[in-house]
Amino acid sequence: MKADLDQRFRKIGHRDVHGALMHLGIERSTFGDFWIEEDAVYLYTSQSMVQFFEDHLNRINQLTVSFYPIDEHPVQHFETRKFTVVVASERMDAIVAGLSHVSRSKAREMIQQGLVQCDHVLLEAPDRTAYNNVTISIRGVGRFTFLGVEHNTRSGRIAAEFVQYV
Repeated sequence: MKADLDQRFRKIGHRDVHGALMHLGIERSTFGDFWIEEDAVYLYTSQSMVQFFEDHLNRINQLTVSFYPIDEHPVQHFETRKFTVVVASERMDAIVAGLSHVSRSKAREMIQQGLVQCDHVLLEAPDRTAYNNVTISIRGVGRFTFLGVEHNTRSGRIAAEFVQYV
């Protein structure tokens, strides 16, 4: 489904769309992925939910929207940036600390609070070693892919290479 947007006067974000969908009182499993582009919102859902969204999803934040079914299957394109972070080791607490710009003890706290996922599974042990191409999601910080160790520094630390989805 698609809704055309005019965001000249008010910008909406992912949180706004998700809030509007959840305000309808439906289960999260009744719709698939959604994303916002400059002039439209795209929503994947089952054929049985199309009429419901057409009838009930008409406001996102303070914007009036009108969803309608489309035949094409658009694909979301992600922008990424590649960067290097110097960390003490390949342990997850060290990597989370480096990515979040916090201390290792604060990173352990974040892991224990359930704010960190590895490959979309909640990380439970801060001493777990990161492996190449693992996806690390840190709530409130972002989603990253660990590409591996670029090189070792003279002080014995490692320069780890990451890709961030922006």
